[in-house]
Amino acid sequence: MSIGGIEALSGAGFTPYVAPTVSSTPAAGSAQRVGGSSGPGFGDMVLDGLEKLDGVQRTSDNLAVQAATGQLENLHDYTIAATQAAVTTQVTVAVRNKAVEAFTEIMRMQV
Repeated sequence: MSIGGIEALSGAGFTPYVAPTVSSTPAAGSAQRVGGSSGPGFGDMVLDGLEKLDGVQRTSDNLAVQAATGQLENLHDYTIAATQAAVTTQVTVAVRNKAVEAFTEIMRMQV
């Protein structure tokens, strides 16, 4: 098994961060994304992550039913899917906890 450098990630949608250049100051009250990209916003990424979590859990549930009924040929497929669902759930809960912690900290700030 060989682990390649960062170049190996270029095919997986990885783009390195490039600091934005500031050409002018945006008008007051206008929102501008870092780097001026028109990529997905934070809310879109959260919804996409939750949809992926739901998909992983549904796959795990379907494989569990197949394993229980004897229709699943390879039991390790279920084991892998169940572990993936558990880890994905743990990551989602950790991100949620950090978001709540950040929100709480922001609410404590004095203006």
